[in-house]
Amino acid sequence: MKQKLMVTYRDGMREKNCVLGRKYTLTHSDITGELFLTIGKEYAFDRISSIRDEVLGSFRNDCGLYFYVYVLIDDPTEEGRSSIRNRIFREELPRALSAIRVGDEHLYQADPELDNLPIWVYFDSNEAQWEAYEYYGSLREYRNSQHK
Repeated sequence: MKQKLMVTYRDGMREKNCVLGRKYTLTHSDITGELFLTIGKEYAFDRISSIRDEVLGSFRNDCGLYFYVYVLIDDPTEEGRSSIRNRIFREELPRALSAIRVGDEHLYQADPELDNLPIWVYFDSNEAQWEAYEYYGSLREYRNSQHK
């Protein structure tokens, strides 16, 4: 995966800086298959296209530290595609989580306990059938690039 993953740090958020306040924006190119991970103090909204197929992540501490992931199921450009987007996000989410974990490898080497954190994913939709908040295991499960 590393050959198809481009990582950019912003806002002085270098490899081993703080965990809380660290925000991940993962986008991709449908043409080349490359993944682009931006790590900063803010989400990289300038890297997000109108299609809104990005994966956003951050560490949160609400009654314990965990990794929070946000995906937008509703299609802002075309109605009626929520079921398709839901299926695609669910199929590609393991690859996205692996990219985030592998892309920020130095952080996890500096603090191996982060691998034990649970992952909670919010699938955002205006339609109740697609909106969900789900447990996705721990970051340890995504540390190898087996989710290609």
